[in-house]
Amino acid sequence: MTLLPNLPQNTALLDLLREQGVPQEHGDYVYEGWELHTHPDLVERLEELAPHWPVLATFGMPVLAAKGIAAVVAWGMSMLLVRLPEAPPEPLEPAAPCPPLTDPGQGWYTVSPWQGGLPSAESKRLLSLLVQHALSYAASLSQDDGTV
Repeated sequence: MTLLPNLPQNTALLDLLREQGVPQEHGDYVYEGWELHTHPDLVERLEELAPHWPVLATFGMPVLAAKGIAAVVAWGMSMLLVRLPEAPPEPLEPAAPCPPLTDPGQGWYTVSPWQGGLPSAESKRLLSLLVQHALSYAASLSQDDGTV
C-alpha cells in the first residue's frame, strides 16, 4: 500500500514504482510491506535534507510530497529524483537518467545525493535548498487550496 495519493500528477511515477515494487512482509529490507529499493544510507540522507518532512513509503521507495504531489524520491544507492520546473543548478552533479520520468519535458531530474565535488556542508546546503524547491514546486501543481 502507498501513502502517496493516486493523483494525475503522480500517475507516471506511481506506475513506474508499482512496476518495480515487490510485496514483502518479512526480512531485513522490508519497507512498509514492500522490498526496500533504496539503500538505507540514502533513506537517511533524504531525511537529513528535509528533517521535518514526512517520508512516504511508496512501493518500497521513500518519497517526499507536498499537497499530495510527489516531489522527491530517494532511489537505489545514488539517486535523488526531483520534480522541478527547470534543471537543477550547475554546481550539482546529475545522477544517471531515470527514463521515462527524466525524458525531456517530463519535469523530473536526477541529482547525486553525494556531491563529491563540493565540501560536505555546501553539498548538504545546496541539496536541502533543491529539495525545498522541489517541494514548493510540487505544491504549486496541486489543485488543493489547503495547507501543505
